[in-house]
Amino acid sequence: MRKNERKPLVTNIYTADPSAHVFDGKIYIYPSHDFDWDCPEDDDGEQYKMEDYHILSMDNLDSKCVDNGVALHEKDVPWVGRQLWAPDAVKVNGKYYLVFPAKDKDEIFRIGVAESDSPVGPFKPQENYIQGSYSIDPAVLLDDDGRIYCYNGGLWGGQLEMWQSGKFNPDERRPEGKDKSLGPLFAEFTQDMTAFKEAPKMIEILDENGDPITAGDEDRRYFEDPWMHKFNGKYYLSYSTGTTHYLVYAEGDNPAGPFTYKGRIMEPVIGWTTHHSIVQIDGDWYLFYHDAELSKGISHKRCVKYTKLTINEDGTIETIIPYDHEK
Repeated sequence: MRKNERKPLVTNIYTADPSAHVFDGKIYIYPSHDFDWDCPEDDDGEQYKMEDYHILSMDNLDSKCVDNGVALHEKDVPWVGRQLWAPDAVKVNGKYYLVFPAKDKDEIFRIGVAESDSPVGPFKPQENYIQGSYSIDPAVLLDDDGRIYCYNGGLWGGQLEMWQSGKFNPDERRPEGKDKSLGPLFAEFTQDMTAFKEAPKMIEILDENGDPITAGDEDRRYFEDPWMHKFNGKYYLSYSTGTTHYLVYAEGDNPAGPFTYKGRIMEPVIGWTTHHSIVQIDGDWYLFYHDAELSKGISHKRCVKYTKLTINEDGTIETIIPYDHEK
């Protein structure tokens, strides 16, 4: 086990939802910033009172993790009302783009983009959110052919189910039982990162028989936190099951799906939420994730960690038991 493995990477602030990348030989982590306050918790996520982003960086996995300070604050984004939740980042056109969700002035979650010449910012936001975008948890894949894909969406406080009619309806019925479960959204960015080429479409996740995963299948159905990695030419969609707190994955041949459920990546962690990213570093694969160990279980005061991930030659992923190293 490496020196920093499965330990909080920073302790000066609470961090969550890590999107990890290697840019120019260095590791950068794009987390959300949990606000240190005492409050009641609810299913809509009012306790997640994030106002800014701090970018973390490491020279290597054993080196000190550096908090590079505020890279973007909600007051600097013209369209934002509140709640800067889980972001991601991508390097294209020689620039670094921070892709983030936030509620607009009408309390609707949208996806925004901010640009910088540096991977740690500061980032300059675009004047408006990406038209046609909605919900939370963007993850960006720069594919081998240079195309740029966005995956996003989250239930409950993430508002995904409120768009089933094609328009925002906060009273929309949630799928349940044998209803087909909702999946993450898929869209392709234009090369200048200012728009989607087409309206987002919902990805289908299938079981081993080729049938859609149902809403009542709590152990396998999509809830939030999509991530995409590629292995041996195939696409692997990973995500959180939400109420059961598993990180799971599904395999597909096309970036837009459909994807077939394959198994669990990680068992539940301390705290209510599970959120992750998967990245290859120096030939090995790693899972970046969060738990609430630093705050002794307070679910909206989390800490970012990483651990090694075993991906077999056939693409299957060995399940991690997050605290087995403590036995």
